[in-house]
Amino acid sequence: MHIKRVTLTSKKNWWMVELDQEEEKVNASTKSFSSSEETAVAPDNGHYVHQVDTNAKEPTPNPSPAVYRPPRHPTSIFSFPTPTAYCAPPNPTANLAPVAQGSASELFKCVVKKPDVVQLEINGEMQSNASDVTTQFLAELRVYTTVSRHRNIAAFLGCLENVGMVLEYVDGRTLYEVIKVRPALTRPKKIDFHNQLLAGLAHLHSYGLSHGDLSLLNIQVTHSSDTIKLLDFGRSVSTSSIFSPPSDEPADPFIHLARKPNTAPPTKIPTQKVEQIHPGTRPFAAPEVLREECQDPLLADAYSFGMVLVSIDRCEVVDMKPWEQRKDVVPDSLFVGCEIFEQRAREYLRKWGSRRRLSKNDVMVAES
Repeated sequence: MHIKRVTLTSKKNWWMVELDQEEEKVNASTKSFSSSEETAVAPDNGHYVHQVDTNAKEPTPNPSPAVYRPPRHPTSIFSFPTPTAYCAPPNPTANLAPVAQGSASELFKCVVKKPDVVQLEINGEMQSNASDVTTQFLAELRVYTTVSRHRNIAAFLGCLENVGMVLEYVDGRTLYEVIKVRPALTRPKKIDFHNQLLAGLAHLHSYGLSHGDLSLLNIQVTHSSDTIKLLDFGRSVSTSSIFSPPSDEPADPFIHLARKPNTAPPTKIPTQKVEQIHPGTRPFAAPEVLREECQDPLLADAYSFGMVLVSIDRCEVVDMKPWEQRKDVVPDSLFVGCEIFEQRAREYLRKWGSRRRLSKNDVMVAES
């Protein structure tokens, strides 16, 4: 349908949609959209008047819901109307503390994340990051709208139309800023960080989704309670996808949603999404990711987790020679200064075929 004009009403979650003249013969019930299945569409004056169709012969079954086709450009992701799949979860601020309260409202701090499209002219050709920005935002939205609420994953509060996604404001600092402070972390605090990180990542993995770029900078620690919060899921991929190297020509990530009717014979269309696994932050990216050979993103996350554990144990940023890391070489010098996690980190840093997977049952008990 071609939308001509959108008129907001005085009722919450109600609006009127006026179509082009060529669509005016469509039944009036198809001319309006509601942001909630529990609300009806109000006329322009805000007072709803029920009208009975005297020409109706018999009730017809409800039409099947339209298949949402993700947009190809980042500026269209959050355009009106926001698809139901990207709406806020029920009572999204349930576990958040307001920063101020009044007689009729509560105020919450939040983060608004919006697409940032850059265009540059290189050698006479216009280059844009629009395609990659779209892929990253849709990947992050997939995580926030698929995974249930967890204390170690930043909360998703919904989307703002024509703006972006709204996330919980984490009043804290990065894990990098935490481990570099002296005096160094205590043994119980290191184990606590290990358990929280493991819980958040295992919860994410239980939905068949990876993080894709786990590093000290993508982990926040709150000031009030030292609670771990995982952020930035733009490089997340699904284990049910088909993976192609990032050096290949960018694959259409929406080809699995394509429909080509009236073709004889029917066109064969892949039913799985094709995704590219991009290298994350060194030295946390797995060797198979650096070699563009990764086919198990959950094991790649396990490698990144192992590198984070070494950094926490040593209370400093660690590094390895890039050419050695690409060959799955883990020098013994990496574990100098490790007191707690050396054995477990070695199991996470093995070659992918024998690497330890993340499991919520691997929590450690702090010594009293």
